[in-house]
Amino acid sequence: MESTCTDNSVAELADLFRLLGDVTRLRIVLTCLKVPVAVNDIANSLNLSQSLVSHHLRLLRAARIVKAERQGKQIFYIAADHHISCLVTDMLDHIQEPHLELD
Repeated sequence: MESTCTDNSVAELADLFRLLGDVTRLRIVLTCLKVPVAVNDIANSLNLSQSLVSHHLRLLRAARIVKAERQGKQIFYIAADHHISCLVTDMLDHIQEPHLELD
């Protein structure tokens, strides 16, 4: 796998992890993993301002981490695809499993 990675791919992957490394953005992505969620619902559930959530969603959308779906006058956000959902869910599972000390 390493031989097929270009410098551009590695840089894009690093940007993806940098974006997900922000606690607020990661909480937003976790909120949007299963079902589409409106901006105001994300803001309310995370106790954040709607403008702050919108700012983070713009960054997450640009990086193809979330996608927007318009339903009437509202825009709903959900994880962009199965890869994003699996990445975040797998890493969450990883940190929640018991830590085994190896000698």
